[in-house]
Amino acid sequence: AMEAKMVGVGSQYLGTYKDASGAYLDGGQNYRLRLPAGIPAKDFWSVTVYDAETRSLLQNSQPKPSLSTYDKPEANADGSVDVFFGPLAPKGKEKNWVKTVPGHGWFTYIRLYGPLQPFFDQTWRPDDIVKV
Repeated sequence: AMEAKMVGVGSQYLGTYKDASGAYLDGGQNYRLRLPAGIPAKDFWSVTVYDAETRSLLQNSQPKPSLSTYDKPEANADGSVDVFFGPLAPKGKEKNWVKTVPGHGWFTYIRLYGPLQPFFDQTWRPDDIVKV
């Protein structure tokens, strides 16, 4: 069912363990993921961080290691949304930040609930995670 192309129904996941340079994601570093404008999710979207060793949600002292539509993150002027990852929030970007843990590798999944056609035809694609 996760592979079925059902526009507006179910969910689709995108995941990565590495940044744009090909390096594994490091809990002691700071990163940014840009989600272009028009995130193709009819219901909602989320970005969730997992511990690379346990494959469980990253225990990071936040109520949840994720950011979603429901958190009402701040959008950029062009409608894109930047998600920041790192041990400390970038100044002024706390609302769009997911805390990571130094000494722990991590990976992330972008989930689209009620995925729309731009996801399936790949006219909408998230940027690579970049070190900042």
